[in-house]
Amino acid sequence: MPYEKPEVRDARDRVGKNLKLFYFSNAGIGRCVERATPSVILFLDDMLRDELERRNENRKARMVRNAGFPVVKSLDDYDFSGLTFPSDMTRQMVVGLDFVRDKHSLVLYGVCGSGKTMLAVGLGMKACMQGLKVRFFTLAQLSERLRLADEEGRLGSCYGELAKLDLLILDELGYCQLDREGAQRVFQVIADSYERKSLIVTTNLPFSQWGKIVTDEQLATAMIDRIVHYGHLITTGDRDWRLAHSPMNVQIGLASS
Repeated sequence: MPYEKPEVRDARDRVGKNLKLFYFSNAGIGRCVERATPSVILFLDDMLRDELERRNENRKARMVRNAGFPVVKSLDDYDFSGLTFPSDMTRQMVVGLDFVRDKHSLVLYGVCGSGKTMLAVGLGMKACMQGLKVRFFTLAQLSERLRLADEEGRLGSCYGELAKLDLLILDELGYCQLDREGAQRVFQVIADSYERKSLIVTTNLPFSQWGKIVTDEQLATAMIDRIVHYGHLITTGDRDWRLAHSPMNVQIGLASS
């Protein structure tokens, strides 16, 4: 091949690699890369890169929709000042999603309105942007989903779908009580996640009170054991941010009462 400008040679390499992503045959890719004129190869390079970028953005948007977040929140909007991190974990490690890659879990513990759900959603959004499979459920939503799947004879396939995730967010652990069957089904999800994927659990209850949720102290102990073995506790504090920023607080002084 005669001398070509470096940008043309680089474009030929990229076109060859990107055509593979569109499942072209090696023979077809070879003919295209070898025979295309410089102007054609540069055009193809731009077209393929634009198309791949568009598909990547569409994939991210689809993953966010499928995650089932209650709201769309970015970590850029989050105030980390009220958080207390464990000694073996820094803010950057959390924001960098090290725990997801390590298949570890986070327990976000604090009072209602202290930012647990917002942090969980922000981390889940960032995971989606990195191409990771994420699902968000409140404890009540997950329990109901599993109950319906059990009634319809597809509980096994439901467990299988959840097992494919990279990150499962379980919100509001402590706001509802599960019957024994519901607790056993939720426990199975947590047990299936152990060492296989990451969990984020938000709760307003200390571990000593988790037995109230599942009405079975032994099951609560087994659930805690699976979560804390590779888990990290982050406390979000005792300040209700929703109340502090509510117009009603300004009007009647709720936060100071």
